[in-house]
Amino acid sequence: MIRRTDHTPNHLNILRSMYYGLVLVILFGLSACDRTYIPSGDYSTRVFERVPINFNGKESDDTQVIQLESGRLALKKLQLPNFEIGAEVFIKVMVRSAGDRWDKSGSCFFIQDTTLLNLLQSDEENFKYPESSSVGEKFGGIKVADNFAPAVELMRFMTPFGVGFYSEEREDDHRKPVYVPRWEKEVVWEADISDFYQALADGGYIGIWIDSWTKEGYEASVDIDVRERYLPRKKIVPLANTVYYGKGQSIPEFFADGDFEIDFNVEQPLKNVELKYITTGHGGHSGGDEFVKTKNSLYLDGKQILDTIPWRDDCASFRRFNPSSGVWLIEDSASYIDWEAQKYKVKYIEERQASSDLSRSNWCPGSYVEPYTISLGDLSAGGHQLKISIPAQPMEENKFNHWLVSAYLVYESDIE
Repeated sequence: MIRRTDHTPNHLNILRSMYYGLVLVILFGLSACDRTYIPSGDYSTRVFERVPINFNGKESDDTQVIQLESGRLALKKLQLPNFEIGAEVFIKVMVRSAGDRWDKSGSCFFIQDTTLLNLLQSDEENFKYPESSSVGEKFGGIKVADNFAPAVELMRFMTPFGVGFYSEEREDDHRKPVYVPRWEKEVVWEADISDFYQALADGGYIGIWIDSWTKEGYEASVDIDVRERYLPRKKIVPLANTVYYGKGQSIPEFFADGDFEIDFNVEQPLKNVELKYITTGHGGHSGGDEFVKTKNSLYLDGKQILDTIPWRDDCASFRRFNPSSGVWLIEDSASYIDWEAQKYKVKYIEERQASSDLSRSNWCPGSYVEPYTISLGDLSAGGHQLKISIPAQPMEENKFNHWLVSAYLVYESDIE
């Protein structure tokens, strides 16, 4: 048997191994360099700067702002930088009264597909929402339909009573409780809207609406901060929005008549889908939808996906934002320390209670409304139906019972 022997000196073997190793390192390094991404930095923009929102009052000085509905609605074109790796997005909305002393519904929203019928066209003569987007004749443009997608809400908020305009310190101010050191000058809400990054980077129109019917109204500012991060891109599918932004839309009191059904079509299967649902009840005085616990039930293709009573009972914590809130006295008892007797005693007193303190259907004056998030898993291609059931109370005379709801889908996109 012949044995083959390698006669190469040992030190040459070592050098040869080092050489091939170095070549591999260089090759892998060059390959890695091809994939190297240099971050371009974060981005911030002030979209609206104290834009007036009112009814036939002061107009905006910003020539890029489009104001509709006699000043109750402001729109502006927006497109965020399209970072290759993705980004976190945060919105900040600041509101102060310019003389309106009441609590009002408010909404900051985005129109992401301007090729479809949208609010920008609603001011045109003879404009009409598609019949399939409507409920009856009065409630147009509130659900997805052919050639129409409703505006998708970035943030639902409720203005407080008179913050800013009525916040001056006065010696004769008998409304301020002892636990409020000062009235706030404005109210500020912040929220993570990273789900909207791809939509905002593709571009569209951002809007802000406040249900003010006074000439003085409010002033609103909106900031958006973008932080470059490795995050999966997501897409938004608007389904419904009953906020009555513009012409052809009325106070949505139809929930008292039956379920709100939204039929929609998915062209291709969607993965890791979430349904976002925003809901608030309004009107009807003390016994109406605003002040009565009412169940919200959601069904997707006949299967119940949400069963909840939306309610806020922490409204007194927003008292510092509500200087013009109505106040009355209620009888109460107080346990206090009697220093002379060195013990607790009970005294019957009259206590201030403000309208802004009262619990409400998922909102407080001065709060923003968190969406409900419902995980749906993967969604098959084809037709689907979302049904929203709210046993609301009917509208009667000046009892404007209604529910503002909006719903949209979020799913993972294949965009890199």
